[in-house]
Amino acid sequence: MSSEKNEKGRQLLDKLCGNPDGVSGLPEQFGNYTLEHLFGDVWQGKELALDERSLITCTILTALAREPEQLFHFAAAKRLGVPREKLLGMITHTAHYAGWPNAMGAIRSLNKVWPEEDT
Repeated sequence: MSSEKNEKGRQLLDKLCGNPDGVSGLPEQFGNYTLEHLFGDVWQGKELALDERSLITCTILTALAREPEQLFHFAAAKRLGVPREKLLGMITHTAHYAGWPNAMGAIRSLNKVWPEEDT
C-alpha cells in the first residue's frame, strides 16, 4: 500500500464528500484501489483542473445512467464550485448523445443533491 497515495486519496475524498473515510463499507482491497489509484493518482493529474475532472465524471455517469454514483459526484461538483447551471447544461447536452432517459435520471439525481430552490 502506498501511504503517500493513500493519504492524497483520503484528502481529496474529504474535499469531494466531506468524509475522508468515504470508502468505508467497501472490501478492503477495493477501498485501497479507490483511495490510492483513483483518488490518489488518477484524480491528481496536472493536465485537468479538479472541477474539470468532476464535470467530466458527472458527464460520464449521466451517459451511463449511473444514478447512485451521480448522487455522490453531483454533490462533489457542488462542493467544488461547479455551478448548478453548468451541470444542467451538461445534462441537456448529454441527452442528445446518450439518450433522453439517461438525462431524466441525471436530473432526478441533481434535484436530490441540489434542489433548484437552493440555487
